[in-house]
Amino acid sequence: MKKLLLLALLSASTLLASGIKVSDAYVRATPPGLPNSAAFMSVSNKTSEDIAIIKASSSVAKVIELHTHDMKDGVMKMYQVPKIVIPKNGQTTLQPGGFHIMLIGLHHPLKKGETATFTLTFDNGETQTITAPIKTVMGGMKHHNMDHSKMNHNMKHN
Repeated sequence: MKKLLLLALLSASTLLASGIKVSDAYVRATPPGLPNSAAFMSVSNKTSEDIAIIKASSSVAKVIELHTHDMKDGVMKMYQVPKIVIPKNGQTTLQPGGFHIMLIGLHHPLKKGETATFTLTFDNGETQTITAPIKTVMGGMKHHNMDHSKMNHNMKHN
């Protein structure tokens, strides 16, 4: 009976896990000396409830935060957010100029052709570990024309 119950719980867990799919993930490559980078991806939610990314973790950097950008008074500002919502039966794209996973205080430069591993934690208790390729900046931003000259990079990090 205990084995049957355990099997049922594992099967239910597998069905729940299959409702969230991460695709097209990549991490921005950095030149030596640049202390920060970001991870981008598409996250699909095939469940009947909104689900949110509430945390990200990785061994590649000292601090990992959820971030977004907004235009305020003609200046693009980047800031930390408590969660990134993936709507029920929908998708949220983490991309340059929008939501992204910020990697702060890199332990070493991230080189094109290598990979970086990070784990996403969702508000339903699920976690997913992703190993993403590291790509050059232009490879990740080729479709986005964003002026970085006025961006506020004065962020506080503990």
